[in-house]
Amino acid sequence: MGEEVVFANYRHAGGRLLITHVEAPLSLRGTGEAARLMQEIADYARAHGQAVTPLCGYAVVWFRRHPDYADLLV
Repeated sequence: MGEEVVFANYRHAGGRLLITHVEAPLSLRGTGEAARLMQEIADYARAHGQAVTPLCGYAVVWFRRHPDYADLLV
């Protein structure tokens, strides 16, 4: 693998984690890397008592596919 990375843009606002963008380069799409990043973000939010507001389409779909993290959503 080269120097390509999956990344998320987010910001903290009022005790919430707002996920504004998740992106994977073409070479990493379909590998599960973006899903692993989302799980890390969700686990971080849970461990720090933060609610999550997914604003990015990918993040919205990820949470729909992982109802075990629905308690984080606002």
